Amino acid sequence: MRYMCLIVTAPPGPAAPTPELTEAMNVLANREIQAGRMLGGGGLLPMDAGARVTLAGGKFTVLDGPMVEAKEVIGGYALFEFASKEEAVASAVEFLQLHKDHQPGWEGTCEIRPMIEH
Repeated sequence: MRYMCLIVTAPPGPAAPTPELTEAMNVLANREIQAGRMLGGGGLLPMDAGARVTLAGGKFTVLDGPMVEAKEVIGGYALFEFASKEEAVASAVEFLQLHKDHQPGWEGTCEIRPMIEH
């Protein structure tokens, strides 16, 4: 089954990854790609580089970043193919462990969402 993993932190979002964390994430991503589990992913630029498009009351509203009312910031994402939710959870723990080891003080969540298969 395919899973979308979202890395979520509190605003204003995380500091840039340390060189050590970047290297560790690249090693992990390359391993997962070679194993056929990681299908894609990447980090996201800060919120002030983006926009939010909303449809409410039949009208569209565009809000350019930063989104000051945001309670959470999505810092990155990855798309995986795993045999089970347990495998997805183990992968998320391994990824967050890299942050614990290489970016002291970083706090965040990896939200794991199974995808609808078409």
